[in-house]
Amino acid sequence: MSPAPRPGGADAGLTWVELTWRAGEVEQWIRFGQSCDEQVLSRQVRRLGFAPGALFALVRWASNDVGTIASHLDILRAARAGEAITTASGVEPGGESLLRLSGWPKVKAALAAIDAIEAMGLQPADVAWAHWRQVHHRLSAGVAHRPYTLMRHRAWRARQAVGL
Repeated sequence: MSPAPRPGGADAGLTWVELTWRAGEVEQWIRFGQSCDEQVLSRQVRRLGFAPGALFALVRWASNDVGTIASHLDILRAARAGEAITTASGVEPGGESLLRLSGWPKVKAALAAIDAIEAMGLQPADVAWAHWRQVHHRLSAGVAHRPYTLMRHRAWRARQAVGL
């Protein structure tokens, strides 16, 4: 990622995601998640900063004259200082990987899982981390994932409330 950190340490601890948008050629966007900072680098490139612990989904898609050549979906948790991280293209320094899928059929299925959660009135960044891992593993194995339920969500929130 090109720019140096802002003076005064404003970038300290943030996970930065660089997004490029050249319509029909390279399109990268955040599917869900709340950034806390933004830097516009050019008309086609910007960087979003995520606070430690924030969950976000990064979609990366590329095409050429023949058609789609790459489609990827990563769901990451921005790491806190000292935590182990996984690197991901365009993400600095990286984060805890909850889901990483490549290929349009798998990415499409995961996007449908996100849509289903939103249809329940929930924010995808607020659901149990284990759900995203299960979606990753099952779609990677070529089988349907288990849907997220309100009962599972209440259990997740109860575990968070008691510090588990």
